[in-house]
Amino acid sequence: MQVCRCGLLPSGDSFHYLALCLLIFVLLHVTLHAACLCPLPSTTEEVSCEFGSSKYYALCGFGGILSCGLTHTAVVPLDLVKCRLQVNPDKYKSIGNGFAVTVREDGVRGLAKGWAPTFIGYSMQGLCKFGFYEVFKILYSDLLGEENTYLWRTSLYLAASASAEFFADIALAPMEAAKVRIQTQPGYANTLRECAPKMYAEEGLWAFYKGVAPLWMRQIPYTMMKFACFERTVEMLYKYVVPKPRSECTKPEQLVVTFTAGYIACKVNSNHFSGVFCAIVSHPADSVVSVLNKEKGSTAMQVLKRLGPKGVWKGLIARIIMIGTLTALQWFIYDSVKVYFRLPRPPPPEMPESLKKKLGLTE
Repeated sequence: MQVCRCGLLPSGDSFHYLALCLLIFVLLHVTLHAACLCPLPSTTEEVSCEFGSSKYYALCGFGGILSCGLTHTAVVPLDLVKCRLQVNPDKYKSIGNGFAVTVREDGVRGLAKGWAPTFIGYSMQGLCKFGFYEVFKILYSDLLGEENTYLWRTSLYLAASASAEFFADIALAPMEAAKVRIQTQPGYANTLRECAPKMYAEEGLWAFYKGVAPLWMRQIPYTMMKFACFERTVEMLYKYVVPKPRSECTKPEQLVVTFTAGYIACKVNSNHFSGVFCAIVSHPADSVVSVLNKEKGSTAMQVLKRLGPKGVWKGLIARIIMIGTLTALQWFIYDSVKVYFRLPRPPPPEMPESLKKKLGLTE
């Protein structure tokens, strides 16, 4: 039911989005407060499950749902403007102009378009991204052995995150397609309930998965750098910055390190192929995803040729802002879930004693 014709007050689907945003902040506050108040385990018996067990993977997946689903849903207005800049640059000139035109035409409630497929899609992506990352990291570590795991740990992080993102994008693709169609094609559909049946009737299942290859091109390089830089940054912080071992840090102190590492991995480590660099490298594929999911009957190569060298960079600034906002928060939420549920969290990697002996580093 419409509350205000000028669109300044929420109505219908936008009211649900605002309610979900409120729920996001409440959940974050409760989870982080509870995580910080939980007593710090002093022995392995005090953790809630065994490292690498089914329960461990399930709770890691749940952490991924919260970290990706909530954060991406919270920035739906910025994502909507970014997509419109990519598919209709003649109408939407910049981030500010995109917001102004959207509010003028659809009211403030128009900025919430696509929140439902965003929440569902990125929750499923987070489940697979973080859950499978833990699975593949342990799997590949077992294959390498203790010494090679330490020596090749950066390659291990890269391989595990790439493997996880491969499946995460398959889970994301259907909802990403519906989200883009809702946000960029005026009059097509206003809700997921309207959009999904209409897309299926027009193009069948292909409508939901035709953007999966560009998604892989966009997400896999970014996720590889996101995870590898975060893992190595945490290791460096505890080694050179934090004045005591992690086992002696309180939970609030550990979460501060996590947030700092997530922020550094996103913002500062562009010299190490992370953050802004990753956004730039993967942005052409992001533009192809947006245009491809907006149109019927197009292929990725057709869209790429039509956009040209200049068109693929539309919306880059908005995406850089999104990535900077999301990455640190996602790691912070994910680690908070691990702390709250008392999941085993192995200390930063150290050189095995057997390798020290081989290298003559022990007396």
